[in-house]
Amino acid sequence: MRFYVDYDQGHAVRGWVVPDNPLAISHVAVVMDGVRVGEIPARITDGQIKSYGWHSTGQCCFLVEEQEFPGLSEARRLEILDVETNILVYRRAPHGGMVQRRVVLINTSINPEAAIQATMFDHFQQSYFGIGRFPEEICRVLFEGPWLTSSFHSGAIIIPRYEGYLQDEATLTTLLVHDPFVEMATRLLWLQSRSSVAADPSQQWRLGPLAEAAEFMGEFDLADPKALKRLFRMLPEGAYHLLYNPLTRQCGTRLPDDRLHPGNSIVAIEVLSRIGIVGHRSYFKAFVTTLFDQLNIAAPIPDPDSIPAPVLALAERLKALKAAQEMLVFDIAMSDAVLSAVSKGWTAS
Repeated sequence: MRFYVDYDQGHAVRGWVVPDNPLAISHVAVVMDGVRVGEIPARITDGQIKSYGWHSTGQCCFLVEEQEFPGLSEARRLEILDVETNILVYRRAPHGGMVQRRVVLINTSINPEAAIQATMFDHFQQSYFGIGRFPEEICRVLFEGPWLTSSFHSGAIIIPRYEGYLQDEATLTTLLVHDPFVEMATRLLWLQSRSSVAADPSQQWRLGPLAEAAEFMGEFDLADPKALKRLFRMLPEGAYHLLYNPLTRQCGTRLPDDRLHPGNSIVAIEVLSRIGIVGHRSYFKAFVTTLFDQLNIAAPIPDPDSIPAPVLALAERLKALKAAQEMLVFDIAMSDAVLSAVSKGWTAS
């Protein structure tokens, strides 16, 4: 899927959406002030789109007009979404003073940085969460789109795969490192909480390649040290892939299924050094303060999402487990290096 926005003249918004199927006609949904008011198909043909080989006919252009959607010109919050993927194509700035930067928050945890996302949303014209699950073509549109001059993106992308699109001066990359044992505990409990979904044949598709790992986790008592040791001896491939040095994998490989070697840890550190703002979860407020200062955002600093007690307790048990230590050796080195660096100038929070 590709898309572009030509203009917003208040009474009319024009753009185009090229669907993955070159024979299909794309449709966009129009949302005004939080209400989905209708859908329209692409009615206009663009010969260039056809000549590029993107679509069989080039009938990909949409025109959202006042006569079809009364109140369009006065709508303070207008959103246009692709119907097939539900991807945001365009959002009208609800007020002035939007941050004129493309900011990418690279999530390194299996859980999103919800507190940061909620705070940043109102300061950007367009926001995209969970971009790590987007197809590569859509991510390229988001990172290269010249009309996305005020946009916030967050998700667990593999950095070397997209780093070339994030080097321009208008783009600010940011990353928050988490304690490796806390993150491993979070991932184990995340899998276990989905074991019932994985065991249900009608729902296991929701977990994709992690379905086997989630079902496997259902039979283990993570509070039992003996069960924990047995778990690490029997990990299925999906669980091993999810737990083995995930930060190093995210920073040091190009594809999700790439094998991780010691050399990748060197690459990961080099990639990390090129990120605009790198912080550590132990210094969450200092990280957000630095981010706001870079973007000239005057807003209260949010509190970090609390880490559940079961996660912290499991993390402590993992620290004493040799198998867990060996699975995180690269991530521990990276986390310690970041923690040492930020502790010299930031205050813990």
